[in-house]
Amino acid sequence: MQQEPLDTKGLFRAALKRFCIVVVFSIAFGYIEAAVVVYLRAIFYPDGFTFPLAEFGTGALWKRLLLTEVGRETASMVLIFAAAWLFGRSFRQRFAYFSTIFAVWDIFYYIWLKVLIDWPGSLMDWDILFLIPMVWAAPVSAPVLVSLTLLAFAVIILYRDCCGRAIKVTPLDWLGFAVSGIVVVGSFCYAGLYIAQPDFRFFFYWPIFGLGEALAIGLFVRCLWKSKSANPDS
Repeated sequence: MQQEPLDTKGLFRAALKRFCIVVVFSIAFGYIEAAVVVYLRAIFYPDGFTFPLAEFGTGALWKRLLLTEVGRETASMVLIFAAAWLFGRSFRQRFAYFSTIFAVWDIFYYIWLKVLIDWPGSLMDWDILFLIPMVWAAPVSAPVLVSLTLLAFAVIILYRDCCGRAIKVTPLDWLGFAVSGIVVVGSFCYAGLYIAQPDFRFFFYWPIFGLGEALAIGLFVRCLWKSKSANPDS
């Protein structure tokens, strides 16, 4: 039996529409994140958010607010995972949509902060990135680079899906991506240990961060090379 030709244009239009909805969702979610941080900075740093950071308070109210913030960050991750699951139709697509949501959310978080409170002054200003399981810290440019990388991966994955040339990723590849993520996150967590030190800038190691980024990009290019003539899967 002759197989019907793949409607590439129809698939592309449907995927583009879904992708645009995901981007709009992520931009709005980024505003919510930025608005919350505006309030948090007014509470925790009424004299200004500058590094090195002052130590957090130790009273019951401070502890309760910190616990609430950790819960909010957890809820944000749950929402991103849930949205990616709903938008995607396979594990590969769900990974791509998770990367898209996370990347656009993170980038527009900083854009909205610039609009709302004129911060950051530059991409080299430092920020607290996350609190789970410990404080992550780095210059703003570092998480933005990660987000741009994830967004590029996602666009390529989704585009190739529409063209019927899905990217093949082996378990060993996934292990390599996990290692690259651990290296990047480790560089953030290590810097987070020293945010109250006068020489805090010396504790974010760009070569270590760059190693994690380079490993992820190299693995992705390798997967692309292996998948040049691959057929679509589920």
